[in-house]
Amino acid sequence: MATSTEIYGIVAEFLTAEELLAAARKVGIAGYRKADAFSPFPVHGVAEALGSPKTRVPLITLVGGLTGATFGYFMLWYANVVAYPWNVGGRPMNSWEAFIPITFELGVLGASLASVFGMFILNGLPMPYHPMFNHPNFELASQERFFLVIETRDPKFDPIQTRQFLEALKPASVLEVTK
Repeated sequence: MATSTEIYGIVAEFLTAEELLAAARKVGIAGYRKADAFSPFPVHGVAEALGSPKTRVPLITLVGGLTGATFGYFMLWYANVVAYPWNVGGRPMNSWEAFIPITFELGVLGASLASVFGMFILNGLPMPYHPMFNHPNFELASQERFFLVIETRDPKFDPIQTRQFLEALKPASVLEVTK
């Protein structure tokens, strides 16, 4: 058995998504906050049951979109009013109606790039190594098994009590995962 300084957490392995969801609800009710679930497909309700915080990706997307649209508008304004003020057909120099397509497209580009890079940064990607890779059956998380881990950095974590709590949830197995 590994010492508490070497282990990443205690993992419970479940055979069905329903068992995982029920266990996640009990983990959330028990007050564990540093817990995570791994499954071969999205299991709706697990993130809420584990008390996952709200994501900031929508805010990052909004800021990226507004930044892109602002940049697009002022790029066109600068080109048409300051750098190359050529009056064609008597139109005003700051003809904002003509700027709408480019402003919209750069807004979409800014929002999509901000979403992708924001998601990567907030998820800590790229992550070539994760301690869960040390679990002997973890490759089944992408095929047919469901895993729930309570990490040692959880304030409520106690090796013996956490193991007993997870065993009471009736999983297929309970193992410690080393870092």
